[in-house]
Amino acid sequence: MKKKILIITTGGTLACVSSENGLLPGLNSKDILSYISDITSLYEVDFYELFQLDSANIQPENWQAMAEAVYEKYKEYDGIVIFHGTDTMAYTSSVLSFMLLNIPIPVVITGSQLSITNPLADAVENCRCAIHMAGSGMPGVFLAFDRKIMLGTRASKMRTRSFHAFESINYPYVGEVDSRGLEIYKNIIPAPAGPCVLERRLEKKVFLIKLVPGFDGKIFQFLYEQGYRGLIIEAFGMGGIPTLSSEVLDELRLVIDKGMIVVVKSQCPYEGSNLSVYETGKAALKAGAFQGYDMSTEAIVTKVMWILGKHWERKKIEEMFYKNLAGEIKIPEKEME
Repeated sequence: MKKKILIITTGGTLACVSSENGLLPGLNSKDILSYISDITSLYEVDFYELFQLDSANIQPENWQAMAEAVYEKYKEYDGIVIFHGTDTMAYTSSVLSFMLLNIPIPVVITGSQLSITNPLADAVENCRCAIHMAGSGMPGVFLAFDRKIMLGTRASKMRTRSFHAFESINYPYVGEVDSRGLEIYKNIIPAPAGPCVLERRLEKKVFLIKLVPGFDGKIFQFLYEQGYRGLIIEAFGMGGIPTLSSEVLDELRLVIDKGMIVVVKSQCPYEGSNLSVYETGKAALKAGAFQGYDMSTEAIVTKVMWILGKHWERKKIEEMFYKNLAGEIKIPEKEME
């Protein structure tokens, strides 16, 4: 029997058509199917048209709709593919990893840098990779792009035009397509740790700041007053915060004491933060900030949204933030002791 695959369409460049206002999603599932029928013929494929959005317009409400659609359908299929725009794809793959913890089938997100109607597009190859991964039986949320498979919580968009737009941050690729076909590295894919439960609540009031020289910290209090409950700071180097004057740290400590959850990570995507090395990092830890270690920005943002959606007390929030839920974080062993 052929394996059953559900393809959920959400728009994105893959489905784009030209308009007087620029490219916008306009192809429906029947249009897309005409380009990938040689791939889909190997499976029993159904389409579910969820919405037609440029992924720059994806909102937490759309993540909730995607998670609900997957959760409602996953028992009927061997795997699910989501066609999605590239701009926020890594945020989506990360947040679905948390919202659908322990999903027992493959959920694979993909898209393209060019519309599938373009004869030079990467779309068909990305679809091929994603659909075969969806038929692999490997449980989890993944992102498939340029013949590479990444954990959903480790993918990040690094290039705007190249076909190798995504990279796996601080984690090996979990699968690759080469002359032997699709090779999956099963030993590095986290196994489900329990039953799958839909966790749809998200806190939208989470903000991301990238530090620059001259930053004074006054925005921290403003964000708190605007109702933001979570703040991710991309700091310098291993996670340094300016400390020559007490201004930044005083402002940071103030909002943390008021209940804001603050995570400090490195601006560098690779190799992660270590706030225990320099005085400028230790000062942030002393103020009450969490550190992002080797997590991607997308994983931190969405994990904080997901955790804060549960309205836990700070101690539980900290425990869950440092818990490796979907392969998103690795804490050095000496710091776990």
